[in-house]
Amino acid sequence: QVRLVQSGGGSVQAGGSLSLSCAVSGDPHNTDCMAWFRQAPGSEREGVAVIDDEGARYTESVKGRFSISRDNAKSMLYLQMDSVKPEDSGMYYCASDACPRGLRIGFQDFEYIYWGQGTQVTVSS
Repeated sequence: QVRLVQSGGGSVQAGGSLSLSCAVSGDPHNTDCMAWFRQAPGSEREGVAVIDDEGARYTESVKGRFSISRDNAKSMLYLQMDSVKPEDSGMYYCASDACPRGLRIGFQDFEYIYWGQGTQVTVSS
């Protein structure tokens, strides 16, 4: 079993920065692959950043602005959000699962079993 507990988020003006944290506990095998997702009202949940043993990947809309990282010693996952835009607003979730064999995990929510409780990010213009 895995437990993901999120913190951070809140409100920020466009162009500002915000950071999210996700405390990880449980079976480390099921946290080899981790990601951040977001969901705006009326929209589907979308993956924004993924991290595995080969590194970090980002959806195109956040490249160069967001940074995903993990501190295994502290059992933490982070998302640093810089130069935020109003369209970055939404509920953000951390997620994890065991990494698949033979291919890299992707940005689809069905690829992840474990989820944080969500935290709201609001970017005002």
